[in-house]
Amino acid sequence: MRNVVLKIKGKQTNVEGEENVIELITQGKLYTKNGSYYLVYDETELSGMEGSTTTLKIQEHKISMKRFGNNSSSLIFEKGQRHRAEYITAYGDMSLEVMTDKVDINISETGKGNIDLLYRLNLSKDMESNNHLTIDIM
Repeated sequence: MRNVVLKIKGKQTNVEGEENVIELITQGKLYTKNGSYYLVYDETELSGMEGSTTTLKIQEHKISMKRFGNNSSSLIFEKGQRHRAEYITAYGDMSLEVMTDKVDINISETGKGNIDLLYRLNLSKDMESNNHLTIDIM
């Protein structure tokens, strides 16, 4: 397990075209297990999920994101696939669907690299957003 610095940028665009961008730099841990990378970091007040820990299981063409703590969720990003998920917050639970358009993973043997995800979230028939998440591992 090694300590890494993460630069995380998330851009969310709703159906009206309004954008919300969050950028943060945080510390995390990277390790490998059974041929997969694992990236673990604590969420901050800036992400709106303070008190939660995020774990990414990074496989060749698929990323599983699990959050534990004040906000809990389990999302799967797999190009061309639709996955259902439960999102548990202090304000209530929500069902959602994740449809992933792009999963680009570039991590070197030294553990440096980046992740680039394009996906849509459907919270209900009335709420949908297009999302772009990039994570630079330094």
